[in-house]
Amino acid sequence: MGLILVTGGVRSGKSKFAEEMARQTANEVLYVATGRAWDEEMHRRIELHRQRRPEQWGLCEIGERLSDSLAEGGKYPAVLIDCLSTWVSGRLMEVPESKWRDEQLTREILDEVEQWLDAVDKSKQTVIVVTSEVGLGGVALSKLGRWFADVLGDVNQRTAKRADTVYAILSGIPWRIKG
Repeated sequence: MGLILVTGGVRSGKSKFAEEMARQTANEVLYVATGRAWDEEMHRRIELHRQRRPEQWGLCEIGERLSDSLAEGGKYPAVLIDCLSTWVSGRLMEVPESKWRDEQLTREILDEVEQWLDAVDKSKQTVIVVTSEVGLGGVALSKLGRWFADVLGDVNQRTAKRADTVYAILSGIPWRIKG
C-alpha cells in the first residue's frame, strides 16, 4: 500500500517498470490512462501501452480531474497512473495561447494534484504513478514548453515529497531513490 512514484526521461523504460511492479502487486489493477490521441504518433503510443496490459486489468481514461482516478479505482487493490506528464500536457494543450502561464490556471492544476494526493493518502490501495523528469533537460524554447516544464516540475516535486517510494529509471535501469 502507499504511493510509488516512477520517474525518468522519455523512453527510459519507466512505464514498463511500473507495469511490472503493478503485476507483482495485484492481479486486479486499474490502469489510469491520461494520454489522448492528438495525432497518429500518440495513437501508436497508446496502442503499444494497450497491447502490453493484461486483459484482466481495468481501464479508466481521465481528462481534467486526476482525482477521478481513485474514485474509479475503489474496487482495485492497485492503481497504475500513466502518466502525470501526459496529464499535465493535456491540461495545458487545451489552454488558448493568450492564457499561457496564467497563474490561476497553474494554481488550479496544482490544487488538483494536492486533492489527488490527499485522496491517495486516505486510500488503502497501492498507487503507482509514472511521470517524466523535466529537470535534466535544457530550457524549452517556447513559452508553452517553459510553462509545461515549470508546472510538471512542481507536480513531480509535490508527488515525490508525499510518495512512500520513488524510483528513477535511467536507460531501463531502476534506481530506488526514496523509501
